[in-house]
Amino acid sequence: MKHPLVLTLLLAALAPAFAQDAKPVASVNGREIPAIYGEMARQTLLSQGAPNDANLDTRAREALINQELLSRAAIDKGLDKNPKLVAAMEMMRREQLSKAYLEDYVKNHPISEAEIKAEYDKAKAAAGGNEYKARHILVKTEAEAKAIIAQLNKKVAFDKLAKEKSIDKGSAVKGGDLGWNVPGSFVKEFGDAMQKLKKGETAGTPVQSQFGWHVIRLDDLRPTRFPALDEVKNEVRQQLQQKRVRDAIGELRAKAKVE
Repeated sequence: MKHPLVLTLLLAALAPAFAQDAKPVASVNGREIPAIYGEMARQTLLSQGAPNDANLDTRAREALINQELLSRAAIDKGLDKNPKLVAAMEMMRREQLSKAYLEDYVKNHPISEAEIKAEYDKAKAAAGGNEYKARHILVKTEAEAKAIIAQLNKKVAFDKLAKEKSIDKGSAVKGGDLGWNVPGSFVKEFGDAMQKLKKGETAGTPVQSQFGWHVIRLDDLRPTRFPALDEVKNEVRQQLQQKRVRDAIGELRAKAKVE
């Protein structure tokens, strides 16, 4: 948690517009603290968990007065010339300008209901018609995988071999169990092979991926339980807004000369 005295302009973009003649928060040694600083201080304190009660304005005012006194003392000592402090302040200024630009970009490129529906439909199609409950044993070489399949053919328990042999420690302790997933949750080689199996079947040949060699067993499958659009609309909107941010950065980088 940041100390209340170290108030910054991090919430500047969230502060509402104030009239030019709004009453200053305070005057310290003849220097006025603008009203907009008061609202920004309130928002900072609230973000730090301060109660939104009758004392919030007083706490914000006191923090700003202390900030003014401390910052002025630092300037009087020449600390504002410290290269690291100058760089830190410049970085903060750039960060706020970057944030303002991205917010303006998103505002001027609003997310339509049609876009949300299209993104939802795309995700739903990618999920496929079924969810799969699979197990696997992951090893480093094809020879190891084939040896494991030979043991499985001799009725050695899959979960026993997974615990003993699999280098995927997360699933190994669960007998290789990967839980319920749609095919797109896995690397393509794994997902494609898994979908070819019947319930209760173990693949007769190992499958190679970037992680190693997999021995795959399909325990069960069921129709995909995909949420309704209304249930996930806000999440889809947020994802599209994140895409807008990436678009904004991509457009600028495409026009920039970076060496």
